[in-house]
Amino acid sequence: MTVAVTVPPIKSQGIKTKLVPWINDLILTSGTDINARWIEPFFGTGVVGFNSPMRGAHIVGDTNPHIINFYRAVQSGEVTPHSMRAYLERESRLLAEAGYAHFREVRDRFNREHSPYDFIFLSRAGFNGMMRFNRHGDWNIPFCKKPDRFAPAYVTKICNQIEHVARVIKRKPWQFSNVPFIETIEQAEAGDIIYCDPPYYGRYVDYYNGWTEDDEHALFEALCHTRAKFILSTWHHNDYRTNDMLDRYWNHFNVTTREHFYHGGGHIENRHAMVEALVFNFDISEKIEAEPVRQLELFAVAV
Repeated sequence: MTVAVTVPPIKSQGIKTKLVPWINDLILTSGTDINARWIEPFFGTGVVGFNSPMRGAHIVGDTNPHIINFYRAVQSGEVTPHSMRAYLERESRLLAEAGYAHFREVRDRFNREHSPYDFIFLSRAGFNGMMRFNRHGDWNIPFCKKPDRFAPAYVTKICNQIEHVARVIKRKPWQFSNVPFIETIEQAEAGDIIYCDPPYYGRYVDYYNGWTEDDEHALFEALCHTRAKFILSTWHHNDYRTNDMLDRYWNHFNVTTREHFYHGGGHIENRHAMVEALVFNFDISEKIEAEPVRQLELFAVAV
C-alpha cells in the first residue's frame, strides 16, 4: 500500500520518514482524542510532527536553535518557496564556480549570522547528509565534494518541501521553542500525546549538544510522571549489539519493534538494518505485530 508522507526540507541521520505510518498506526490505536494536543520535545527534522494525525495545537521544541529558527521563519513567512529558490539558484552558481571555497564561505557566514537559508544550504551540501555541530555550536560537517549539488530539479524538490510544510503549519496552531526537552514535556496535560525521538544512547549520533545516560535517565523520570500518553522512539538492537537502556528503563512500559534500514552515516554500523522500538504507556485496541517496514513510496505532499 502506498502511503503519502510530508517530507520536510531539513534532513538528518536517523530521520523517521519511512517509519511515520507505523508511528501513526500506534497513535490511532491509543484511544487518544483526535483533537488532542501534540507535544514533541525532540522535533529534529519535523517529519513525525508534520505527519501527526492530531488536530490540536502542536507544541514542539528542540535544543538545536537552527531547526527552530528555520521553522519559525517558515511560519512567519520570512522563508518561502520563492525566496528559497532565489537563494539556492544564486548560491548554486557560486558553488559551481568556486566549489569548496564557496562552501567554506557559506559555512563561516552561517557560523556568524545563523541564517535559515544558509542552514538549508549546508544541510544539503555537507558530507553524507549529516548534521553536526562542535562544542562551540558551529557547523562541523565537511563538504560533500559535489560542486553541482544543487541541480534545478533538486532546488525544486527543496522548495516544494518548504511549500508543503508551510501548508501543514498553517492548518493548526504551532508553537516552536528552543528549550530543553524537560520544559516541553512539562507542558503536557492529561489527554495530550507526547512523541519523543531523542538521540540514541550508545550509538554514533549527530546531535546539537550530545546525549548522555544522565539525559536518558532524566527523560525516563519525566515520562514516568507525565499524565499524558507518550510514545518513545529508540533502537532495540542491531547486528553488533543491543540497547542497554531498554532493560534499564524502557522495558517498564509496552514495547513494539520493527526492522528498519539506515542507508547513511559516518560509521559502518549505522548503515545496515536495525530493529527499532516504540515504547508507550497505554493499552492498544489491537495487537501490533513486529514485522519489517515495507518500502513505501514517499511523496513530498501535505496529507
